[in-house]
Amino acid sequence: MQKKIAVINDIAGYGRCAMTVLLPIISYMGVQACPLPTSLFSSNTAFPDFFMDDYTDRMEAYIGSWEKIGLQQAFHGIATGYLGSVRQIEIVKRFVREFSAEDTLVIVDPVMGDHGRLYSAYTVELCTELRELVALADIITPNLTEGCHLADIPYKEKGWKRKELFDMAARLSAMGPSHVVITGIPQGEYIANYVYVKTGSEEAQARLIRVHRAGEERCSTGDVFSAVIAADAVNGVPFDRSVRKALGFVKQCIEKAVESGTPPAEGVPFELVLHRLRRG
Repeated sequence: MQKKIAVINDIAGYGRCAMTVLLPIISYMGVQACPLPTSLFSSNTAFPDFFMDDYTDRMEAYIGSWEKIGLQQAFHGIATGYLGSVRQIEIVKRFVREFSAEDTLVIVDPVMGDHGRLYSAYTVELCTELRELVALADIITPNLTEGCHLADIPYKEKGWKRKELFDMAARLSAMGPSHVVITGIPQGEYIANYVYVKTGSEEAQARLIRVHRAGEERCSTGDVFSAVIAADAVNGVPFDRSVRKALGFVKQCIEKAVESGTPPAEGVPFELVLHRLRRG
């Protein structure tokens, strides 16, 4: 049977981010992507003007229809992205509990902020709720800012030692997820990801995976990364191999953006290099 992932995220009509990145990449990797929208944007928020329709009030009815047609325990994976309110997180937590089968993998991208700062919507209450969602996850993909905040560790832009990264990943894993990747760690000419996999009650494997920097920062790279991680997870690809693949593919996407002159607000033209992405 073809694998299925419930993808819980917002939809942006223009600017390549969130659902409009996740759906085609997950589909290309052979997994049926089933969208559960949280909000609708005319474009991503990097543009000076955008329309937004909050879908929170309709999420429960949407999920209720899935229940009526018997989709409980139909999903091999549940992947979540940015959640902008306590109520949205509460709805998603219930969805995870009610729609997870014994082998369903829950992949949480805890989108909270970057460069040491949380997004303006993230109140103390919202952060507390997100930690409760992280506790239900099997895999989490925080960036350095998000990892520090979730683990209650002071943020610093650079100078991270492996022992410090191990301790952060271990704290995050102790919250619930067995697989953690801390992304976007600057190391001079490199960008590194720290991969941590719990192998026993008191044992873990950890490693640093890095690539040369390519171009400037831009929208959607985190979505590209999490899409590959989610599809590989339900396809049974080993975690460290999946992280290497995702990191390499993001670099190819950025290089193509530079080559094609794609404006940073428009994200990365992953469509032009999708054929290079290995499916297994």
